This record gives sequence, C-alpha cells and structure tokens, in this order.
Amino acid sequence: MINTVYRLRSPRRFEIAFEDVGLSGGVLVRPTHLSICNADQRYYQGTRDIRVLKEKLPMALIHEGIGQVVYDPQGQFRPGDKVVMVPNIPCEEDPCIAENYLRSSKFCGSSADGFLQEYISLSPERLVLLPDGLDPDVAAFTELVSVSVHAVSRFETIAHARRDNIGVWGDGNLAFITALLLKKMLPDSRVHVFGISREKLSDFSFADSARLTTDIPADLQLDHAFECVGGNGSPVAIEQIIGLIRPEGTVSILGVSEYPVPVNTRMILEKGLRLFGTSRSGKTDFRRTVQLYRDYPTIPMYLSRLVGNIVEVNAFPDIKKAFEIDAKKAFGKTILHWNL
Repeated sequence: MINTVYRLRSPRRFEIAFEDVGLSGGVLVRPTHLSICNADQRYYQGTRDIRVLKEKLPMALIHEGIGQVVYDPQGQFRPGDKVVMVPNIPCEEDPCIAENYLRSSKFCGSSADGFLQEYISLSPERLVLLPDGLDPDVAAFTELVSVSVHAVSRFETIAHARRDNIGVWGDGNLAFITALLLKKMLPDSRVHVFGISREKLSDFSFADSARLTTDIPADLQLDHAFECVGGNGSPVAIEQIIGLIRPEGTVSILGVSEYPVPVNTRMILEKGLRLFGTSRSGKTDFRRTVQLYRDYPTIPMYLSRLVGNIVEVNAFPDIKKAFEIDAKKAFGKTILHWNL
C-alpha cells in the first residue's frame, strides 16, 4: 500500500513523499497522538550543526507518539489496539550493551524516518499495549517518560544504598518527570528540586522541596543527584551538584549539551563520585513505564500538567503551525492530534 511521509527537507520546510509499505512484515499502526521534542525543534529551527543537517535531512521528525493498530499479520495485536511506539530500532544484540546504546541501532527521527507519517510499520517488539482509560495526550510523550524511567532504573543498580536525600537539577519537562518518578519508585527518599524559575518550580508540588538555585541552604547535603538541565546551564548545575553531594554519591547526567561541558574533576576524585550518562531508552523501559501508569494512577494525573498546546493537524500546513506554536512555549509539551 502507498504511505504518505511528511519529511523536513530543510529548516522550517516540510515536503510530502510517498512510499510503498508492505503488509506482510511488521505491524501496521496509524499514529493518532504525537509529541514534539526539543530534538525535533533543533532540526526544525536549524540549530544543529550544518554537517548534521546535511547528513540527516530530508527526514520525517518526531519520536514520541502513540497510535492504533491497523493490521498485524502475526496476530499479536488486534485492530484498534492502542499502542505506544518504541522509536529505538536495534539491529543486533549485545550481552553487555543495552539496545539504546548500541552504535548500530537506528532511531526514528534521527537516523531513520520518525512518526510524521500516515502509517508506521514496526516490529511487534517495538510496540507496547497501553492500558484502557489512559489520557492519550499524556501517553503521547511516554517516550520521554521512559527516558527518566531508564535513568532511575540504572541508578537503582549503580548507586549505593543510602538514598535519603536526592537532588534534581532543572525545572523543565525532564526534571519534572524525573522528580515525579523518583518519588514513586523510591518512596523512602526525599526529593529536592533546584531550578531558576520560581513559576515553574511551583508545579513541583509532589517534591519534598523545590528551591531556586540561588537559594540553597548552606547545610544541605545530598546523597545522589540527577542533572536535567542541559545546554548552557549544564556547567553551573554540575558544579553545584559536585559541591553539595556527599562522598561516593552518584550523579546521573540527562541534560543534552551541544558543546563540551567543563567538569571539576578534582572534586570528583576527592569525593569518589560516580557519574553516568543516560540517553534514550529501550523496550524494557517502555514496558516498565506503562506498568508504572497502571500501578500509580497519580503518575498520569501529574503528567497531565505537562500537556500544554494541543494542535489539530488536519492539513499539511498544520504541521509547520504546530512547530511554530511549540517554539514559543516556555514549559510543557505540544501534542499533535494527528488526523492526516
């Protein structure tokens, strides 16, 4: 069958392409709700390195989304099943390296076409069934939630057992999600959030404390920390973390920076700190995320605070409209009701 693909040809310019999709291989899914990520915006705005843009484009954007099953030749899913689509596509298995860190893996919206398509053909292993009653606008950014789940899951295996006080740096979407999951997945820990916007911090009502980075108590000490800032704010955040964390603490780095970040290695050595990076997620993380939705109904309830702009995409020009609206937001997620 013929499939319509909406690709970014160059910054701020989309084009329509048509491709044949076979019905004998993967599960055919009709996207219904999509979510724009900061990575999508960097391609759309053209703020990625020019060499990267030349290499990647033209490409269909978006790696956060859900859809309905249209046809499954293997019969694992029924037509109409609501599923979250896993954008990471591994090409091999490694006993030591997770699928999202294998250099050979493909990723929708980065090294392969993303979800801006009429239909998506995916292996059944790249789909996770969603629970009934879940708000589809929240489910649309499950991929982002799964990244935080992946970070906390890795933290559980790496960090030492004293987890009384955990700090989260950042007041954006990723910090919100990470802090929320820490409160649910590690209920005995106190979670402290540090940011630069008093207005955004007011949304972190579930945290044990939410403070400006300029108003941190002098006697506060943390056992571990998560850096969710990225960009130009990473150096300051990491420096504050190193100063406040106790010896042998663990630091999870989640913020993405386009340029190298200077790090105080002297204090890392003196304190014997453990630093680990987290990027993307895999099928296991998606499954655990969906199970957390089931086990803790308050998680989707809190996540609904992140639903900002909702754009009905009924015609080709609405795609550009959605990205322009998203570019102006200060907080939250832009959700596309995908009707093309």
